[in-house]
Amino acid sequence: MQGKSIARLVLSVVLSAPLLAHASQYPLTVTDFDGRSVTVEHEPQRIILQDGRDIMAMALLDRDDPFKRLVAWNNLAKKQDVATWEMLKTQWPEATHIMDMGFSDKGNVDLESVLSKQPDLMIAQLRARPALEESGVLQKLTALKIPVVFIDYEVNPAKDTAPSIDLLGKVLNRESNAAAYTAYYRQQLHAIEQKTATINPKPSVFVEALAGNTDSCCFTHGHSGWGGLVEAVGAKNIGSDLLPGASGFVALEKLISVNPDVYIMTGSKRGNSQVLPLGLNVSPDEVNTQAQVLLQRTGVSQIPAIAAKRVYGVYHHFYNHPYNIVGMEYLAKDIYPQAFADLDPDATYHHIIKNFTKLPDTSFVYSWQQGK
Repeated sequence: MQGKSIARLVLSVVLSAPLLAHASQYPLTVTDFDGRSVTVEHEPQRIILQDGRDIMAMALLDRDDPFKRLVAWNNLAKKQDVATWEMLKTQWPEATHIMDMGFSDKGNVDLESVLSKQPDLMIAQLRARPALEESGVLQKLTALKIPVVFIDYEVNPAKDTAPSIDLLGKVLNRESNAAAYTAYYRQQLHAIEQKTATINPKPSVFVEALAGNTDSCCFTHGHSGWGGLVEAVGAKNIGSDLLPGASGFVALEKLISVNPDVYIMTGSKRGNSQVLPLGLNVSPDEVNTQAQVLLQRTGVSQIPAIAAKRVYGVYHHFYNHPYNIVGMEYLAKDIYPQAFADLDPDATYHHIIKNFTKLPDTSFVYSWQQGK
């Protein structure tokens, strides 16, 4: 026992020790998560974000002002997570003046308007690569010698998230900031993996992504996204077995017959008031009221996990987010309530915000539990 205590102490000291600054040397050639060799001629100062949620990665790296290098982005928060957008524009008012150019996963964008901003780097999510290629956006940027770096938090979230932040740290000359966060991320992930590896049999889990966003139940993810996060915590994701692709619908009758051990609904506060309104600056009562409405949908109440009171809610955007370790901790606590009784995902989120960003540490409700 004494040896283990010493080992934990040493690990704690290593992870909390200040990291030596290391300046990136340009021109810099890196390999991105599409396996492409990308050369960045100078430290980027005019950045495009294909996926606006990557502003949370910029908050880890350009901590004083994550918007200071942005010239264009896809402002997904404004469309899908209104409380987060309110927080961001209150903290950094200049965010409202940055071009919101779309850049959807289908590659739709007014490229000429974006190019008029003279970007010197685009950061893009790996899942969007096919669309950006088919639309000709990738070829156009390559021809203009504007580097495109693909990162990933969704296709293989547990494996790729920390290395993606490390890659961005190198590209943006913020290696020390990146390394501080990813050391903590890897520590938290290792603790989950170590404990779940010994748990058998593996519980089966169904995630209804954006519960209530459509009239029909039940939309879910396969091996990527929420499915990848479920698998990362050692559980069996039902969507991985039933879907041919990354996401899709599972018939309610089929879902009832496969009888998941745990049922999880994700949500965020957006224009559609039917969705579970999890996120910043919401009240537990507001979330609980809508959760009860969702549980009473026609047929949904027949899912055995509901009768067993094994239904939970989790903030939707953790499925494609640099802080997805918090989402994995919520999953671990929901799926294995006894094994992870002492785990506190709320505290993990607060720790990330306070220690690795200058985002305001505002109130939030990122989870919900049936019967509470």
